[in-house]
Amino acid sequence: MLNSSIGRKLIMALSGAFLIIFLTQHLLINLTSLIPDNGKLFNIISHFMGNNPLVQFVLQPVLIAGVIIHFTMGMYLEILNQRTRQVSYVAPSGKSGASWASRNMIISGLVILAFLIMHFYDFWVPEMVYKYVEFKPLDENRYFHELQEKFYNGGVVKVIMYCVSFILLGLHLAHGFASSLQSMGITRGPIQVVTKLFSIIVPLGFITIAIFHYIVTLYNH
Repeated sequence: MLNSSIGRKLIMALSGAFLIIFLTQHLLINLTSLIPDNGKLFNIISHFMGNNPLVQFVLQPVLIAGVIIHFTMGMYLEILNQRTRQVSYVAPSGKSGASWASRNMIISGLVILAFLIMHFYDFWVPEMVYKYVEFKPLDENRYFHELQEKFYNGGVVKVIMYCVSFILLGLHLAHGFASSLQSMGITRGPIQVVTKLFSIIVPLGFITIAIFHYIVTLYNH
């Protein structure tokens, strides 16, 4: 499949579609932290997701594999594009018909990858240490407080980094989602409108969450 142009694009499309599903689920869960119930629903869902064996030992490794496959294939395709066209994917000037997002997919992708590493370090690593290194007792009420403290302790610089990363995520999605559908033969219809709305709503949702919790914790402290 790697030797076929269609096969490579299909791998990118399928891995991208999988990550889009994860983004949707991740956003919906985190949006519950905005509900004025002192984090009750967010804590319930987070506790379930964080202690469900299916999620932890099946879906989580699959997610990590999906991220690795998508970014590895993206870099591989970028190298092939440079070799075949002798021009970098991001090199054409703005005079070409391509959008900024399509011409700079590799840049936005690398920034998003850097953000994911930072995000894993902020949230996933401490969670793994809490459960599998320190073996602390289960506490189903800790998640909401920990979420707010992460944004507060990171300061305004960390919030800005999150927001910039989400903006680039939106640009990446705007082109990548449409390209994935095109690779699967879907080029027309309402789904194209959905992709544009998705690339706006998802980053905006995450930005809202980050800014909201930073402002709330800043006020409470």
